[in-house]
Amino acid sequence: MTAHNAHSEILEKLPYDAPFRFVDGLYSVHDDGTEGYYTFTGDSDFYKGHFKNFPITPGVLLTECCAQIGVVCLGIYLLKDDAADKNVGIGLSSSTMEFLKPVPPDTKVRVVSEKVYFRFQKLKCKVNMFDASGDLVCRGTISGMFKTTAYEK
Repeated sequence: MTAHNAHSEILEKLPYDAPFRFVDGLYSVHDDGTEGYYTFTGDSDFYKGHFKNFPITPGVLLTECCAQIGVVCLGIYLLKDDAADKNVGIGLSSSTMEFLKPVPPDTKVRVVSEKVYFRFQKLKCKVNMFDASGDLVCRGTISGMFKTTAYEK
């Protein structure tokens, strides 16, 4: 299987869809981390009220983007043998984020994660998000619990 096919399979297994999917693609995924990207498009509804006359991406959505790329995509990859023909469920168990720079509409971000540990179906990662200029916009630690279930026929 090529890296591109592995990335496509991971994206297909994501339990999200528009408008709550914050992963456009993956640059790399391996046993110790991921790197992926997403563009926060200016026509998204949340910009209409956050903030009036000065739209920026809400921190909770930056966190969600980091979680989807940095934890969920990595977890699906790490569970590849256990989850070949199964649904993968994820529950966020903790997050600590530091926001360093606002992210305006129409910004493509890059998320890089580093696995801290994966045991007993719990994955903990350090995450960093960068804007198109390469500036660090937020960083933190996110943990999630995974569960696989057979597809219903």
